[in-house]
Amino acid sequence: MEDSPDKKSLRSLLLEKRDNTSFDLMKIVSEKMQKKIKKINAFRDAQKIGAYYPIGSEILTQDIIQELLSNGKDVFLPKVIGENIEFRKISDFSSLEKGSFDIMEPKDDCEIDNNLDVILVPTVGISPIGVRLGYGHGFYDKFLGEHKTTTISLTLEKQIVKNIPKSEHDVIIDWIVTEDRIFETQR
Repeated sequence: MEDSPDKKSLRSLLLEKRDNTSFDLMKIVSEKMQKKIKKINAFRDAQKIGAYYPIGSEILTQDIIQELLSNGKDVFLPKVIGENIEFRKISDFSSLEKGSFDIMEPKDDCEIDNNLDVILVPTVGISPIGVRLGYGHGFYDKFLGEHKTTTISLTLEKQIVKNIPKSEHDVIIDWIVTEDRIFETQR
């Protein structure tokens, strides 16, 4: 899946913006999002939840993952397999190891289940109507194109952009959670 030059330049601008956010501020906004996300019924009622382990300046999801595990929810993280991702169940953080792109991924012996109730999708930028800008590898768009589930983007308010060029394969995100608000995308 080839990226347009517009998407590439927007991605580097948004990553630079996000990378300039201090770790202390990132901890604060991540805690706010952890509280806000529980207001989404689809998330609160879900049993099988896909999440991701943060890299770089991504929203810190470790506390969300820990709280889900403590509440008896089934938590699945993505593992890159060739050109695709699959979700594998973790029981705690010791179920993880460094994988593709130096991202913490579930170990090979973790159970695979791609039929999830809700998935937290890593986001570089997003438009109010739910067009998401990821890292440009297309893993999530490919996965979400084949597996219908409720999607939630955890993102900083400053990562919401009025317009992101939509490609044919882009999957629209259902919910956006920022440090300030929660909203369902306008479909």
